[in-house]
Amino acid sequence: MTKRSKASTPRAPKAPAGDYKGMLQFVETDPQMPDKRGAEERRKDFDEIYCEFEPVRAAEQASRCSQCGVPFCQVHCPLQNNIPDWLMLTAAGRLEEAYALASATNNMPEICGRICPQDRLCEGNCVIEQSGHGAVTIGSVEKYITDTAWEMGWIKPVQPARELDLSVGIVGAGPAGMAAAEQLRRKGYQVHVYDRYDRVGGLLVYGIPNFKLEKDVVARRSKLLHDSGVNFHMEFEIGRDASLAEVKARHDAVLIATGVYRPRELHAPGSGLDGIVPALDYLTASNRKGLGDSVPDFDSGRLDANGKNVVVIGGGDTAMDCVRTATRQGAKSVKCLYRRDRGNMPGSRREVEHAEEEGVEFVWLTQPVAFLGEETVRAVRAEIMRLGAPDASGRQMPEVIDNSAHNIDADLVITALGFDPEDLPAMFGEKNLPVTRWGTVKIDYGTLMTPMEGVFAAGDIVRGASLVVWAVRDGRDAAEGIHTWLRSRREDALALAS
Repeated sequence: MTKRSKASTPRAPKAPAGDYKGMLQFVETDPQMPDKRGAEERRKDFDEIYCEFEPVRAAEQASRCSQCGVPFCQVHCPLQNNIPDWLMLTAAGRLEEAYALASATNNMPEICGRICPQDRLCEGNCVIEQSGHGAVTIGSVEKYITDTAWEMGWIKPVQPARELDLSVGIVGAGPAGMAAAEQLRRKGYQVHVYDRYDRVGGLLVYGIPNFKLEKDVVARRSKLLHDSGVNFHMEFEIGRDASLAEVKARHDAVLIATGVYRPRELHAPGSGLDGIVPALDYLTASNRKGLGDSVPDFDSGRLDANGKNVVVIGGGDTAMDCVRTATRQGAKSVKCLYRRDRGNMPGSRREVEHAEEEGVEFVWLTQPVAFLGEETVRAVRAEIMRLGAPDASGRQMPEVIDNSAHNIDADLVITALGFDPEDLPAMFGEKNLPVTRWGTVKIDYGTLMTPMEGVFAAGDIVRGASLVVWAVRDGRDAAEGIHTWLRSRREDALALAS
């Protein structure tokens, strides 16, 4: 078993996929992922947990596809990826064509292949999964196709057919901003991306741990954009270095793609004690440390789980990132508290399995009601829940079981309750920027333009905290909306001039 090579290290060309036996091999071939490193081994480092997919095995897995007349995998993919066709090409060993097809609808397939919750999207809706044969492991094949394309040199910088004298400013260098930037460059626009952080990628770099997404994979994409002519202005904060109005004056259109970063708070007695930290602070410190940055809060022990009893509160993918990071930092114990049961957990089932393998204890049907300690947290006071009648959405509501309160030892409590938008009108110095009652930016969903002419918005800052794949989709849609609007303005100007 060989561990995945670093993305920056070239590998030998892939071997031929072998004899093509055709599709619909799901009866003879079982679902298979690439080899996974053992839990004890992977607890010791932050490397990705899956090894490289062997070419013959990847082709065999792709050949399991039933080539459905109505491909539900594609229907349930936010990007509408043409999955059956690139699986067929992979099975036939035509990987360059497979990559061309995969990248036609997705600006970062190697990233989505690694971090998408496929068990809730494409794979969870695979027809042969529903028939009891087990889904094609679509995400691992997507990753294999794109990693191969990088290694073989098939991925080249964008070269527009012609350069336009129109510029677009993008606020935010996360997945939505990156996707929009690439699409706009393809059309020839001069693209400038502004971001308050020092690296391109947003939460791809600072929020997602290396064991799911090694940072050289993101750096490779950002370099491609730079080589394609996208201009990045890093450590540039709208509202500090320039107002939104000033940025708008520099460009013909502006896209707001900031994402959402404000952590939701848990209001309970003792929630202000030292040792209770938001998930993003904790993950950012760990990722920065891995990147070689100076992180005083980590070095002091405040954001380091080593030797501590860690309690993570939440049931989404961010909570899974936190518990799995804590095990790698050498925590004494790691518990995840969630007020519903396993079946109602919003996070990826696959991530839960990985965490359990690595020694995380899930405490289902449990919610915190207070935090105990004098200056620093020493325990979480929790109550046991049961699922009662469903609410308006059909989801069962948790109810407290009387006299069930108990204490759980905790030296570090990480709250992973989700994220809300920051106050953008105040931050950007633009009181006229319209937002909803939730703080998300208001747009016309047909064009993605806000009520401010020429200002568009996309990604989590519009839809709320969501998946990377949705951010990519929104960025692509925003680029198309901007192109349509700028083209119509130019046509109107030419009509007036004539």
